[in-house]
Amino acid sequence: MRVLAINDISCVGKCSLTVSLPVISACGITCDVLPTALLSTHTGGFDGYTFLDLTGEFTGILQQWKTLGLRFDCIYSGYLGSQAQIDLVSKIKKDFLTENGVFVVDPVMGDGGKLYKGFNSEYVDKMRALCRQADYILPNLTEACYLANIPYPTTDTKTLLNALTKLCPRPIVTGVIENGVVSVCYLDDGKEKRYSSENVDGFFHGAGDVFSSAFVGAVMKGKSEEQAIRLAADFTTASIKRSAKEVPDKRYGLNFEAEIFDFLKNLNS
Repeated sequence: MRVLAINDISCVGKCSLTVSLPVISACGITCDVLPTALLSTHTGGFDGYTFLDLTGEFTGILQQWKTLGLRFDCIYSGYLGSQAQIDLVSKIKKDFLTENGVFVVDPVMGDGGKLYKGFNSEYVDKMRALCRQADYILPNLTEACYLANIPYPTTDTKTLLNALTKLCPRPIVTGVIENGVVSVCYLDDGKEKRYSSENVDGFFHGAGDVFSSAFVGAVMKGKSEEQAIRLAADFTTASIKRSAKEVPDKRYGLNFEAEIFDFLKNLNS
């Protein structure tokens, strides 16, 4: 079983590949990586970070992989820094995903109702096209609203999910906060379902990556969509609660390592 995680590497500040690689690997799955960019730190709250776009390395990497005959049972994409990278991921899916493989897209574009710096409506259109090829998409509420062209914020998550099914058959919207709880919203036979957890005040960098990576690991271990959502949400919530107490500077990410043993115990029970 091989998963290819396509995401950036932030050398400091646990997110993206520095979350995906340990979490998916701990599930007992080979996790190969294709870095989209190299950053000294992630961009959330740090000043003076360095950024190196790695698009130019893709061609050589993929050519060598073809000579090795590599194929992946799952391809999981996260932060893609340009429209060109979105096009390349679409080609990678075509060339390297096994016949019955799973394609998971975390359409990293924004938060808090706004797109991240450097992204625009054309980028959103490109991401919609990539989502149309996916088996699962994992947007947060902001990203879901942009993909569905619905004003942010919305409390009508049923309409939002129905709109997203025009892009992908299994949309999963994270980070929906109402009445003191945070929910993951998804559809089951056309009916909206929610899995809710206590909402912890504050912004916790890398939480989405913890959820997405755990979800991918659980699906690839044979768990159903609902089981994978519950496992990933519980793991993320436990990591957030621990980090709220133990991590003084939240910019440095979640202490997910301390919760990974319970996650694996639940995953394998």
